[in-house]
Amino acid sequence: MPAPPKSPDHPIFRLIEVMARLRDKEGGCPWDLEQTFATIAPYTVEEAYEVADAIARGNLADLKEELGDLLLQVTYHAQMAAEVGAFDFADVAAGIAEKMIRRHPHVFGDAVVGTAIEQTSAWEAAKAEERAAKSAGLLDGVAIALPALTRAVKLSRRAARVGFVWPSIGEVLEKLEEEIAELKAELAAGESAKAGEELGDILFVCANIARELNVDPEAALRGANAKFTRRFEFIEARLREAGSSPAESSLEEMEALWRAAKAVE
Repeated sequence: MPAPPKSPDHPIFRLIEVMARLRDKEGGCPWDLEQTFATIAPYTVEEAYEVADAIARGNLADLKEELGDLLLQVTYHAQMAAEVGAFDFADVAAGIAEKMIRRHPHVFGDAVVGTAIEQTSAWEAAKAEERAAKSAGLLDGVAIALPALTRAVKLSRRAARVGFVWPSIGEVLEKLEEEIAELKAELAAGESAKAGEELGDILFVCANIARELNVDPEAALRGANAKFTRRFEFIEARLREAGSSPAESSLEEMEALWRAAKAVE
């Protein structure tokens, strides 16, 4: 295991110095000097997704690069905070280190945890205690900027801890059927705005199904997207071989090729 950074020549310190230089009012980068927490935040989210993408593709070379891009985002925010006297990179690192120690008493203390499930339970209990100390509500701290499906799972998981949850997956599926019926009713009535609201309810119920199945809905949807892409590319390739294209083909022709793509898989 590499030694913790102690030398000022360590790459971590070099990165912090590079970021400070970019933000230096005398000779820094004009673009970097114009940035704020708000303008950088979208890049932070984007880089996190690119890390996840590299992992999904199993490309460790890309993962190393994307982790560097994500680390730059942390350094960027810490530098801007240091400039206004709020905190710096060291405070960020110290804070997360202390949190990890506090939430792993079985590693850094005398507590005993036998399984990953027990640790997950203990972790959530520690988080609940920290929220209670801040007088925070049960749903506080679930970031609004999270992907909506991920946030829905987190919200429903929080509510489930205090018993606000459907007793079984069967009842969740019944709720899904109920919401679909309500969507059909709004569509039949020509109420497009209300139909959109009902669609949101359907997606929220789907997030609950994902929670019940312990499935990441974002990962499930990414898988479905990848499947759709593969099959549609199969359709395009077969039509190209026949001297045609999707725009020149009927729905029936494309449906037949879709079924062929499924058969190949």
